[in-house]
Amino acid sequence: MTKLSVNINKIATIRNARGGNMPNVAKAAVDCERFGAEGITVHPRPDERHIRYSDVREIRPLITTEFNIEGNPIPSFIQLVTENIPHQVTLVPDAEDAITSNSGWDTIRYRDFLTEVCAEFKRHGIRTSIFVGADSAMVEGAALCGCDRVELYTEPYAELFPTDPEAAIKPFIKAAETAKACGLGLNAGHDLNLMNLEFFIRNIPWTDEVSIGHAIISDALYMGLEETIKAYLSKIKIF
Repeated sequence: MTKLSVNINKIATIRNARGGNMPNVAKAAVDCERFGAEGITVHPRPDERHIRYSDVREIRPLITTEFNIEGNPIPSFIQLVTENIPHQVTLVPDAEDAITSNSGWDTIRYRDFLTEVCAEFKRHGIRTSIFVGADSAMVEGAALCGCDRVELYTEPYAELFPTDPEAAIKPFIKAAETAKACGLGLNAGHDLNLMNLEFFIRNIPWTDEVSIGHAIISDALYMGLEETIKAYLSKIKIF
């Protein structure tokens, strides 16, 4: 059954806009779990414009479900992850100046690098996921790097969904089937929301986890955080 991991980066963005500790990011992480989230995701970047490295250290001992740290595996990120040992690390090839993640790995070009990074995290007992586009070749390449899962970058799905949901989901089904054939677990994330999430899960019911942040925090402005998390859970607990 698909799990919901709430990305709390946007909560940190609000805090950082004013300084201080309002809203309290660590409390928000605990509250998300209390409201039903089955995991917490953070994506620290070197400039710490939202989640800070210090947040990761504070949040880690508070998480009782699953902790997922995303990011580009630069040396400081690798050190942060191995010092705090999450349940999962998701490798994302985002540039330092990227507003948000906007592409998956070329797992063929970067095979040697990703293989080395996956081995390092697996030495610490951390499940490793590689962020890829809906491309079977990239999924197969990820499997050769020694990861445990892939996370499909779903922005293209979200963009096309309002006008042609069948066309939107088609390449993702193929990529997901490739992941299954390769023995990889399957995650998904980026621009999934209350409108497009259920259709994705109905067509790819073996999705292990969805990681959602921006849409959840945006919806929470109107619905409240607890009701929003319940609404998202209702879209994935359909079988």
